[in-house]
Amino acid sequence: MKSRGDTRTRVRAASALATARLMARTTGAFYVMGGVLGLIITAIAPGDEGNRPLVGIAAAISVALGLSLLVWGPRLPHLVHHGYLATATVLVTVAVHWFPNTIGGIGLAAFYVFVACDAAIFFAWQWVAVHVGLAVALCLVALPTRGLPWWSGMIPAGVTVGVAIVVGILTRMAADADIDTLTGLLNRRGFDRALNAAIDYATRAEQGLALVLVDLDRFQKINDHLGHRAGDAVLQRVSDTWSKLLAPDQRLARYGGDAFALLLPNVTEQAAILLTEQLRAAVTTGCSAGVTSWQPGESASLLVSRADVGLYRAKQAGRNRTVLESARQLPLAVELRQAIDQGALDVHYQPIVSLSGDGSKTVGVEALLRWSSSAQPDVTTEGLIRVAEEYDLISDLDELVLRRSCSDAARLQETFAQLDLTLNVNVSGLELAEAGYADKVSGILAETGWPADQLVLEVTESELAAESQTAIANLHQLRDQGVRIAIDDFGTGYSSLSRLATIPSDILKVDQSFVAAIRSDSPAPPLLGVIAALSKSLDLQVIAEGVETEYQAAVLTELGFALAQGYHYSDSHPVAALINDLNEHRGLVGAGVPDADFAAKGWIPMDDPGN
Repeated sequence: MKSRGDTRTRVRAASALATARLMARTTGAFYVMGGVLGLIITAIAPGDEGNRPLVGIAAAISVALGLSLLVWGPRLPHLVHHGYLATATVLVTVAVHWFPNTIGGIGLAAFYVFVACDAAIFFAWQWVAVHVGLAVALCLVALPTRGLPWWSGMIPAGVTVGVAIVVGILTRMAADADIDTLTGLLNRRGFDRALNAAIDYATRAEQGLALVLVDLDRFQKINDHLGHRAGDAVLQRVSDTWSKLLAPDQRLARYGGDAFALLLPNVTEQAAILLTEQLRAAVTTGCSAGVTSWQPGESASLLVSRADVGLYRAKQAGRNRTVLESARQLPLAVELRQAIDQGALDVHYQPIVSLSGDGSKTVGVEALLRWSSSAQPDVTTEGLIRVAEEYDLISDLDELVLRRSCSDAARLQETFAQLDLTLNVNVSGLELAEAGYADKVSGILAETGWPADQLVLEVTESELAAESQTAIANLHQLRDQGVRIAIDDFGTGYSSLSRLATIPSDILKVDQSFVAAIRSDSPAPPLLGVIAALSKSLDLQVIAEGVETEYQAAVLTELGFALAQGYHYSDSHPVAALINDLNEHRGLVGAGVPDADFAAKGWIPMDDPGN
């Protein structure tokens, strides 16, 4: 309990204001202002009492100390500011006692109020009492030494005490909204304010700035199994431990739930990674972290978003690790941004076929992003998606692909009225976790005219490993609108079977690695049969990906799989080429398309309305 109390006292003493920079600026300004005023009135005040040169020296020392604080103060330890404040009290007392005339000495006693304000804003109440008590004692001693009655110091002393109390209360009331009551750290509101202030300073000073987002791994299990009191104790212990490892100008916040944020002024990405690893090693609770750095011109929201991508990547990679999302703009990212803005990206479509019947009838298409980069010609689609996520381009990219594919699918459906096509489109886990994503999808469907019940959104199972309540809510809202949800690459993530009950889903897409294991010289993988049986019991459709041979198609059909896609049937094509292919083969695809009288079965070739 002592450790937690110490941390709360240290942070609440600041009331979200006692950053090294703000303390240095405020105390330094008080010093300089008091010193300059002292020099002026010492120079112009009449009288030959006291010691004018000594008062002038005290005022000059005040100016020099103030300037030193303004220049070096942000790098000074917190305790040094106590020394500065005590020195200020002594300098005021020297001026009051040795000023050339008595009236001026009484007036200089007003400078004790500066001490009271500074202490009340930046220090804990016990330290406020120490500094104000010293100021009051010296005031009550200094004025009577000038031949004034003993009670002459009571008014400036009383004003000093009153100002300290009022400023201290108001400061803490105003700052409590920025403090997390459980840990004593900054809350999200307070951290956002500190981040904006740090960006403003970094812009003016042309300094660097790093940001770290940390999330405790599987914290919900602690609350569920041990209770919320145990969870609170973990949060307090972590915050206390980490607070002791940070420099005075490094700000730690409880960003929400079990998430923490760390602001590191004038720190490089590599130094931020080293510090983050020290923080992770200092606690027994596993945690994932995303690290990034600020670049001139970037907003606070963009910086947080990039750090959040790093945190998401750390969880996706298996948790309990640190991932850097560098702020350095890759040429590929710049080129991708331009391509998105110009709409210079291609969407190809691979048919999804029915395994029942005489031929491989097309029942849907999957939209696949295609783009050739001049900056990095060998980049894969997966690499392209990662770059988009890292550089905050994924929202625009997802929207472009969804809008384009819905328009193309409407064109396909109009061309082939005999086919009841579905459109499968991949969605980024980051985009799915954004509030309002379901509404965005609804808007695109309304604009393009594509029916919601013919849209399937595919989410990779590994992305669902980092699902949030917002993502789950979006999935429920989309399904309420008629959109179906498919879990892509099923079987490659962890705890797949147990989590199907909690993840809203309608379709499983079996990862192609299982299909590739089907060979004529060995039995079919037993897990395929399990998945087929599981889908029936859960009333889920199953699509087998990566079918490349007739033998694989036959085995899947025998196991009970109804849908498939892969090179055995068709590669991906632009919409115009796909229309031609489907028109030529009467809606069937694949090497085994039979030659029959399709017109007798009701097939009527139609012209592409886009031509």
